[in-house]
Amino acid sequence: MRVITLNVNGIRSAERKGFFTWLARQRADVVCLQETKAQEHQLQASHFYPRGFHCYYFDAQKKGYAGTAVYCRREPDRVQMGLGWEPVDSEGRWLQVDFGRLSIASFYLPSGSASPERHQAKLRFMARFYEDLEAMRRRRRDYIICGDWNTVHKEIDIKNFKGNQKNSGCTPEERAWMDRVFNELGWVDAFRVVDPRPEQYTWWSNRGRAWEKNVGWRIDYQIATPALRDKVLRARIYKDKRFSDHAPLIMDYELAL
Repeated sequence: MRVITLNVNGIRSAERKGFFTWLARQRADVVCLQETKAQEHQLQASHFYPRGFHCYYFDAQKKGYAGTAVYCRREPDRVQMGLGWEPVDSEGRWLQVDFGRLSIASFYLPSGSASPERHQAKLRFMARFYEDLEAMRRRRRDYIICGDWNTVHKEIDIKNFKGNQKNSGCTPEERAWMDRVFNELGWVDAFRVVDPRPEQYTWWSNRGRAWEKNVGWRIDYQIATPALRDKVLRARIYKDKRFSDHAPLIMDYELAL
């Protein structure tokens, strides 16, 4: 089973940059997109509903903002939009598809980089979302949560670790929260199961030639329940072409939908 996740930073922008042409060649089973920045009524063209996929969009109420999407080869048994609390639901930040006992979600955790107030809002979001992650672990289900978590975990996940300690996305409190997700709740960073190398980034600032110099952050994840650890086969960050300021994270699992 091949799962791809990408923050498209505007699905219409990604389409113009060739994303759907590329996607057609990837043999993906499930595709999770974040920050679609569109209402579904604005996506009438056929390329936004790629052939061979069941396509689901969960839009933010605010136009041009946030939003998630999932494309899957097999029709899911159930589709869940939202988690039942704000701002997840009104901003389209959680879209889940279920196949038997396996759930795959496209998730977009808010950024806190715009202002100190936004950073504090992000921390409140993380505290509330931790409760959901805890509840999911109690269920008799396997999960793969794909998406932009807007937070690095370890020093190897960011180019300028020391210089970013005060910047949202790399603060000690955010990284400690990630520690709790992995160490206390037992969630698994699936990418790190098969790729322990440093400098494996998924996002680059548009400033200061960051892409060219590979001054990046690894903030896009596929995070799974423990039973799936041994099912992780391969991981790849696709960087040959750019569809967004993020790169697609492609992962293969020894699973079948």
